[in-house]
This record gives sequence, C-alpha cells and structure tokens, in this order.
Amino acid sequence: MTVSRPGIASKFNPIRSFRPVNGKKLPFRARLPRPPLVGRRTPPKVYGRIGNLEVRLARTKSDIKRAQRLRYHVFYEEMSAIPDPIAMMSRRDEDAFDAICDHLLVVDISDEAKGRRPWRWRPRVVGTYRILRQDVAELHDGFYTQGEYDVAPLLDALGSNCRFMELGRSCVLKSYRNRRTLELLWQGIWNYAREHGVGAMLGCASFEGTDPRLHAEALSYLHHEALAPHSWRVRAHDHIHVDMNMVPAAQVDNRAAIKALPPLIKGYLRAGAYVGDGAVIDHQFGTTDVFIILPIEAINERYFAHFGAPDEYVPTPPLSGQLN
Repeated sequence: MTVSRPGIASKFNPIRSFRPVNGKKLPFRARLPRPPLVGRRTPPKVYGRIGNLEVRLARTKSDIKRAQRLRYHVFYEEMSAIPDPIAMMSRRDEDAFDAICDHLLVVDISDEAKGRRPWRWRPRVVGTYRILRQDVAELHDGFYTQGEYDVAPLLDALGSNCRFMELGRSCVLKSYRNRRTLELLWQGIWNYAREHGVGAMLGCASFEGTDPRLHAEALSYLHHEALAPHSWRVRAHDHIHVDMNMVPAAQVDNRAAIKALPPLIKGYLRAGAYVGDGAVIDHQFGTTDVFIILPIEAINERYFAHFGAPDEYVPTPPLSGQLN
C-alpha cells in the first residue's frame, strides 16, 4: 500500500502510485503513436479547398483525436452505436487501426469557426475518412474489412498487380452535411489515391439499423444491379452472411430502391462502385453493412473531368498562417 507524504495529500495520484502484480500489464489503453508528419510547424498536406473548407491529412495526435471526437458524436450520439466504458469516458471513437491509418480531415478555416477564444483556435474538424493502404495493412493485421468479408482471395488474385486502399469511418458533422463537403471529401480521397498509385478502393458502407428486412428492396436492388463481377467479388464470411437477394428482380421498384439507399452508397455507385456478396450485421454500431469495391478503371469518366485523371495529381498549397 502506498501512503502519501504529509502536506501533499492534494497532489497524491493513486493511479500513478499503482504498480502491476507479477509483471502483468496495466489494463490501460496505449497512447497513440505519432503519425508520420508531426509538429505544429509542419505545413499540412492539403488535397483540396472549397470556400472556407479544406481537405487535408492529419499530422498530429491532436488532429486524430479531433477526428475521433467527431466520429463519437456522429456514431454514438446521433446514431445507434453502443460505446464501451473507455469510449464513454474519452468521448472518442477509436481502435487499434487508428494508429496505422492516414486520417483525411475536412476542416473549417473561416474566422467564424474560431469562436470566443481565437488564441486557442484550431481548425474545426467537420468531416473525416480513415484510409489504410495495402502495403501498411500487410505489415500489421490486414484490413479492418477482413473482419466481415473474406477479402483474401481478391488480394491474392489481384494484389500483386493492383494496389488497394481501404476507406472507413466516414462521417460529417450534421450542420456541414451538404454537397460541398461531400465533394471535398471525394476530392481528397481521389487525390490521395492518385498520389499513392492506388488501383482500387474497398471498404464497408452501412444502412442504419440491424434488421436487414427493413432495407429488403434496397439490398435486393444492390444484389441485382450492382453486384461485383466475379473477378472483383468478395463474399461475407459464412457465419455472418446475410442474403441480400430478398426481393426478385422483377418485383423491385428501382426508383424507390435508389431513393432508399444511404447517400454514401449512392455516391459510390455513381462513381462506378460494385457491392460484394451478402450483407453483415454490425451490432456494435447498429448497422447493416455492405461491401464496396471501386476499381479505378471503373470510375465514371466525368469524375476525371471534374477532379483530374489518375496521373494529373498536383497538391494544393496550404493557406498562409494555417499551420495550427
């Protein structure tokens, strides 16, 4: 038992005085390692700008924590995700993959975003995407998506000739959910993919709720109209596979089904994405997930006209004075 010295009881910290027994590790979460680019004086890598919004890469632990707070607010407070005790205390959505991923941020750099304390101002994170490249995933525990879908056959067949990157944890602050913010996120993703020579993007997108029957027509539409070709098809693991073919193709009202699709999935489909075989119920996040695969060769040509072809990437310089 540790006893504090007289006169310094107010400074006694029982957590710091605690020691593990028999060499066991403390049940505390490890700190996030520093991302590759660190330091407030390092200019942010900016991928695009529209008005007062800028899309850039996180470069400090503080940047990542602000993205995690936004994710917590959207997933756990607005939606129906169930936080564990640590997430409830930290008010952040985080997992082990955060440390090895790049984090794409949409930040508001306007004077109005500074609030009452401009001397403590940091650009407000209003949107985020988590990105994991294949070369990084292979050095660790693989892609996050592998927990729900069997992506190994796809990587074995095409991984040597096609660089994959995984997209996940996408969210935008409610007051910024508009076409401009979503377009800026896509611009950041596209420029990042071109910079790293990515050949295909993969990940999961979600319907809200854990009852797939409530989305029967939309899921059936995806199965009949957007199922990936065999060379790109990925199947949900058998023990969690949910058949999306709930309504015969002739009975699906395509217009109603498209209207019922979440905006993110509609955006992927417009870009040229396919879906995998089967849905998966994610009970922690309270969602019904579908696998998304977007080969660069399948991207609609109008995106090239708007954002540039794969070999035309030119980084956007940061605004002067925006190093914080």
